[in-house]
Amino acid sequence: MAGVSAPAPAPLRTPAATYARDVRVTWWYTAASVMFLHVFALFLWTFVVVMRGTPLDIALVLVGAAASVASEVLLLVHYRREPLDDGDDSARRRVWPLVLVGIASAAVFGLGAGSVLVAVALAAQALCTVRWRGGIRLRLVVLLLVVIVAAWVVEATRLNPDGYLTLTFALPLFASMLAPLTATSLWWWDIVRELDRARRAEGRLAAAQERLRLAGDLHDLQGHHLQVIALQLELAEKMMGRDPDAAVEQVRAARASVDEARRGTRDLAARFRGVPLPDELANAADLLRAAGLTVDLLVDTEADRAPADVLGPVVRESTTNVLKHGGGVSASLSLARHHGAWVLIVENDSRGAASVVGDGAGLSGIAERVGSVGGTVDATRLGDRFRVTVRVPEEVSA
Repeated sequence: MAGVSAPAPAPLRTPAATYARDVRVTWWYTAASVMFLHVFALFLWTFVVVMRGTPLDIALVLVGAAASVASEVLLLVHYRREPLDDGDDSARRRVWPLVLVGIASAAVFGLGAGSVLVAVALAAQALCTVRWRGGIRLRLVVLLLVVIVAAWVVEATRLNPDGYLTLTFALPLFASMLAPLTATSLWWWDIVRELDRARRAEGRLAAAQERLRLAGDLHDLQGHHLQVIALQLELAEKMMGRDPDAAVEQVRAARASVDEARRGTRDLAARFRGVPLPDELANAADLLRAAGLTVDLLVDTEADRAPADVLGPVVRESTTNVLKHGGGVSASLSLARHHGAWVLIVENDSRGAASVVGDGAGLSGIAERVGSVGGTVDATRLGDRFRVTVRVPEEVSA
């Protein structure tokens, strides 16, 4: 029908981008589940106190609930950002103030609710929102369950035998399950992160192996052709005086060998450009870290759709520039889409180093390569930092 346009096709989502999205969704599902259990338990106990408690009890419960929710959110944020490596003790030291706030808010809430059980259950959940070393988490959960059950029994039989705790079984049971359910959810999230890290490491290893293989192929190819060319030129030199025509034939054969070597090198370069751009950036970051620099890496989840044949050599040349001319201790690499273009930013601390703006730094080659596809290169110095910004139109094929 005239005037009706066909719907635009849905954008393709690469496997890497889909996997990254699934990891993020898993975290949000995990965090939302933990917070739902936490808030729902607080709501149930708060409702009971509001119906039966004094104004002071209600005030204590509301203050304790607000502080408890805030501390649990901060604990989850810290848990998300904390590295998986057991050797990082600084992150664990930073989490303990949040845990203490969670325990204190649990005590305030329990005081207002008149229940030791709820205070112990909320404090146990705060302790379970910590990434413990291997083997400690399970033992801690078992110990906390024993403490929670003991608090339940003591309160039901000694402290408050005539209260609502003895009349309501589901409410104490729900509070008692907060700690083990939280620990189980976060344990599952740790498994997802381990799998994601293994996938990334596998990708970098595959890229490194491909580079080693290509380096070996290039060595064999160039070594063979250079040896043949050397023999042909040597033979032409010896025959120059006796048989000039034969010498000219040898020179022509050497030139043909040069053309063949050039074609073989071009084919290898085409294979080399097949390395995915996210792996290029990850390898560049690893190389800079191996050189002693602190590196920040930010890569768009769909970076494998960027033109690797254009930006891949730029990443390698920029990394070489940082190593040769940087002279600093930190660097950052980022690749993202912005206003219809792929934007690659390589920035490094260049204190104590000469200016890298010049032909010797390879920027002219980068500008020529990027300019051939309609892109731009901007090299600027911001105080002690040097930044190279490369923009390539998004419509350039990957």
